[in-house]
Amino acid sequence: MPNEKKISVDQLRVGMRVSKLDRPWLDTPFLMQGFTIEDSSDVRVVAEYCEHVWVDLDYVKPASSHSSSEGTACTAPKRDLSHQVTVEEEYQQTHENFQKARTFTGNFLDDVRLGKTVDTETARDTVEECVSSVLRNPDALLWMSKIRQESQYTAEHSLNVCVLAVAFGRHLGLNQQQLETLGMCGLLHDIGKMRVPNEILEKSGPLSKKEMNLMKAHTVHGRNLLLSTPTISPMVIDSAYSHHERIDGQGYPRKINGPDISRFARIISIVDAYDAMTADRCYSKAKSTTVALKIIYEERGKQFDEELALQFIKTIGLFPVGSVVELYNGEIGIVVETNPKRRHLPRVVLVLDKDHVKKEKYKIADLSHIEEGDLPRDYLIKQVLPDGSFGVFLRKYQEEGILLNY
Repeated sequence: MPNEKKISVDQLRVGMRVSKLDRPWLDTPFLMQGFTIEDSSDVRVVAEYCEHVWVDLDYVKPASSHSSSEGTACTAPKRDLSHQVTVEEEYQQTHENFQKARTFTGNFLDDVRLGKTVDTETARDTVEECVSSVLRNPDALLWMSKIRQESQYTAEHSLNVCVLAVAFGRHLGLNQQQLETLGMCGLLHDIGKMRVPNEILEKSGPLSKKEMNLMKAHTVHGRNLLLSTPTISPMVIDSAYSHHERIDGQGYPRKINGPDISRFARIISIVDAYDAMTADRCYSKAKSTTVALKIIYEERGKQFDEELALQFIKTIGLFPVGSVVELYNGEIGIVVETNPKRRHLPRVVLVLDKDHVKKEKYKIADLSHIEEGDLPRDYLIKQVLPDGSFGVFLRKYQEEGILLNY
């Protein structure tokens, strides 16, 4: 057990490690149980939720910069991740292109299943559009990627992994060319599944050992398909081949371990798992973002690269776009835009009043105004709710065009 001391929040100092709070962790924006105070902004965030905390008296802050990887989920990376345009502006600009990208992804995977060649030119155009949009404001595409149809899982999953990977790469500081390569890795990572029988891909029950081996073979099929495709980056081929390898060497198809797995394959591995866990599939219901991130955290250093897993958790945050949330004042809303500098204070469209009655007119609440004193503190987010709580279904509000009408 750590050597702990209870202190008031105003006694917190940079370099201290918080080991326990005076309230449940899930009532706060801190994704990891135990974090280091990296700067004064961390103290301000803790003060919004707690009066007292426990600090680890034996903890000594590492000298290396890696210590920042285990800080709070709401601490912004040390680079400019500000939005160039609002989510509403970006949604208007890219909505039509995203629908075309969805159609293209489904069609080109069907073509591959029929034995046709991969349309790399259109695939690159699709990825470039995604990169441009994410660089302006990633939340618009992340919002649109929340709409799913179970019957179109593989196609939608491929496009979503592309979007998530590019957003993650932006957080990591990759340049535009690297983001475009990473986006292609995401878009084409599961292309080998077009060589797996549909009855296996769509089976609702457990797979037999033989069926599982056929499913696992999609990584080899993907490598072979892409090897025969001109002008495909080696990184894209490797990601299709290696995205199910594990840091501990227990993955497939080659059982290689950490040092031998390329960085892009390690990135796609995390993004692929997260998107799969948060989607309804024929054999399992979607997990909440909180549960999915907790699994990724618990599997760091085993299934996933530890540093990348922690950075991905920061990328997504506790209140990602599309989250249905309850405020302390009882109102219900949907997160429509994150706050890169204050992850626990996103913009929320309020759709139900404190009595959980639908509002006649939706209202945007920018929770960052709480810090400025322009919003009461009871506008802080109390909890994330499952989709459909109190009749608030994300798909319904997206189809209403909530980003354009409030």
